[in-house]
Amino acid sequence: MKLTWLELKLPPVLLVIILMVVMTLVKTLDLSLFEFARQTEVGGILAGFGLVVIAAGVMQFDQAKTTVNPVKPNETSRVVSTGIYSITRNPMYLGMLFVLTGWCVYIGIIANLAFLVVFVLYMVQFQIKPEEKILRQMFGEEYDEYVTRVRRWI
Repeated sequence: MKLTWLELKLPPVLLVIILMVVMTLVKTLDLSLFEFARQTEVGGILAGFGLVVIAAGVMQFDQAKTTVNPVKPNETSRVVSTGIYSITRNPMYLGMLFVLTGWCVYIGIIANLAFLVVFVLYMVQFQIKPEEKILRQMFGEEYDEYVTRVRRWI
């Protein structure tokens, strides 16, 4: 069964918030905890790094005068391939993954690691692949060349 009705419908930031709430609720189930020295700081550093990566992606889009709206990739005005976009094609989504990872470490529930996988699988299937299809239609060879140079995540 194809779930194409999910494509480009759920803003990624909303998905991150939903997953953070669910991770927090899972903590109330008193499942297997993991604890280590400086756990809070490590979680904060991971989340902070994620916010920096997100900000870098947003600033690159702003400088290129193109849209950052993830549910309307057809409003993109150009392929952005410099700066952080020369390292990853999806820095904002990668940054969100780091934020979720930081939250997961902070919460300290092993089961929450599964939500990181859910985030990546959801994003690839219902956000990134549809975006790539639209960008390929809009920019053709320029986008195809970019895809061959830069990885989807890292």
